[in-house]
Amino acid sequence: MKELLETLEAWRADGAGGGVGRAVVVRTFGSAPRPEGAVLLRADDGRIAGSVSGGCVEGAAAEEIERARRDGHARVIRYGISDEAAWDVGLACGGTIDVLIEPGLAPAVEAAARDRGAAVATRLPADAPPPAFGASPPGDGAPPEPTLVVRLDGIVGGSSLGSPAADAALVEAAREALLRGTSRTVEIEGRSVFVEAFPVRPRLVVVGAVEVARSLVRFARELGYETIVVDGRASFATPERFPPDQVDRLIVGWPDEVAEEIGLGPDDAVAVLTHDVKFDEPAIIEALRRGCRYVGAVGSRKTQGDRRERLRQAGVGEDELARLRGPVGLDLGGRNPAETALAIMAEITAQRYGGSGVPMRDRAAAAGNGAATANPATTQPATPTAAAG
Repeated sequence: MKELLETLEAWRADGAGGGVGRAVVVRTFGSAPRPEGAVLLRADDGRIAGSVSGGCVEGAAAEEIERARRDGHARVIRYGISDEAAWDVGLACGGTIDVLIEPGLAPAVEAAARDRGAAVATRLPADAPPPAFGASPPGDGAPPEPTLVVRLDGIVGGSSLGSPAADAALVEAAREALLRGTSRTVEIEGRSVFVEAFPVRPRLVVVGAVEVARSLVRFARELGYETIVVDGRASFATPERFPPDQVDRLIVGWPDEVAEEIGLGPDDAVAVLTHDVKFDEPAIIEALRRGCRYVGAVGSRKTQGDRRERLRQAGVGEDELARLRGPVGLDLGGRNPAETALAIMAEITAQRYGGSGVPMRDRAAAAGNGAATANPATTQPATPTAAAG
């Protein structure tokens, strides 16, 4: 949705668009071409922007938006593939998507897309397709219900889903969506709720201005991360080694003391690369204490064992130690600095999106050669694997 804001502003500025309706992917099955949260906008003058399927069903979705603009109903349409409709109104890729058609753009959605750091919860119509895969003819839908706005600390806009337990489940789902940066539909007390995530820009904090860090921040920047490199050694943390076009902030200082300055917190991934106890362990303790979503540290198996024992003696609990990824990274087999950086960034990405880290070929074989299943990236936790470092 964020990438469509400029288009939306242009439509409003020229006054020719009139009202605007929206289609948004709320659930996927199999090899869907676009993820949950992908958006298509249609103006009353017929202009469209965005995509929900990469071209397969855009025309049909635009027609449904026009219909919703006339009758004022939101409805969910399941688009899949069949022998009869493979090249008509279906997905040639073999996937299936549920698309929420809305007669208008909820103010909360637009505000969250602009400000970031919040999730918007939309209750799907009662006749929306069920969460299980299978054919589901579209229903009549219903007028849109009020949305709820959720931040990491709770519901901040809208009223309630109807009970404290439902609200608590929504807040937990929103937190997970924001930390992963992915939208998803959840089932809460018998009702489907689309949780649309508008997270802040992800941030990677690298402790140790070493060679691996130079490649790591380049990979992270390419993936849209804000990057910060921290090192107490001024001879390592230099603009010549980490120029401004490759790192957002370069800080000379002790990692645990810098944490407050940069606002280290749950949105952050932290990679500790110094191989130096006096830098490593204070940084690890602070990152775990502040609930950073990813905390990884280099070092051999023996180094990790000795480090964990010292961390226990420093008061770090077993639950926190279980979150520490060390040795850091996925086992890609490479050993040079750039390859190690790639292994670390791969693990950070897998953790963020709940990926398993296994080859896609093996995952497809395990699923029965492409049998349609719910998208595992939105339903399964990350699986730690052997690490580099």
